[in-house]
Order: sequence, then structure tokens, then C-alpha cells
Amino acid sequence: MNITIHYAFLPHTDADAALRFYRDALGFEVRNDVGYDGLRWLTVGPVGQPQTSIVLHPPATDPGITEAERQTILDLIAKGSYTAITLASDDVDTLFEQLVAAGAEVVQEPADQPYGVRDCAFRDPAGNLIRINQAG
Repeated sequence: MNITIHYAFLPHTDADAALRFYRDALGFEVRNDVGYDGLRWLTVGPVGQPQTSIVLHPPATDPGITEAERQTILDLIAKGSYTAITLASDDVDTLFEQLVAAGAEVVQEPADQPYGVRDCAFRDPAGNLIRINQAG
């Protein structure tokens, strides 16, 4: 049996800003851009890897969520405490410089971790933590 990750979900608070980060800065392709009732869902992913995608969705749109709960979720997203994703690159240092040049918010410069990984970290425009590991 073979199991793969097909979709990962991250909230966005501004679809256009999310596109500038994921499409323009990271170089992901846009696979879907769907609007409904004034909201947008974006599906992006690495070029040449159609089997793996990130769905960027409007946060707290569940009909059962109260306005106070919605605000709590938005506050957690803005702090970078709501969700995260880890990506990998064959050249984390070059990707780091590329994201810095694009104006991404740096959380951690590339560093060799004591647990054997070289990585760096950013926040996307919504505040989601994006860690990037050196592949290989």
C-alpha cells in the first residue's frame, strides 16, 4: 500500500497577498482559484509535482463558528500559532535569499540544527509559519 499527502490546508487572510507569496516568491504554480460568496480558495503547489498541493482557504468560515471564535482563530493565525507547514529545498540558502528579496517575513535565517537538519523559517502574509528544510 502506498500513501501520499495530496492536499495540505493553510488559512489565508488576503488571497492576493497569498498569491504573491506562494506563486511569485516561492514559485509555486496556481492550480485552482475559486471564488464563492465573496471568498477565495487557492490551490498551489510545486511545479512538476501535481500530486502535492496546498489549499489556501479563508479561515473560520464554518457556519458553526461564533464571531468570538472567528476572532480567536484570526488572532492565532496572525501570531503564527495556528498552523505551520514544512517544505524542503535542494538549496535552502538560495531559496532563503530569494524570499528575503521578495520581502517575506523572516523568522529564522538558515541554520544547522542540533537534530541534524539545516533549515530556515518565514511567515506567509497571513502569519502561517513556513519552515524550509535542506533536502538531501
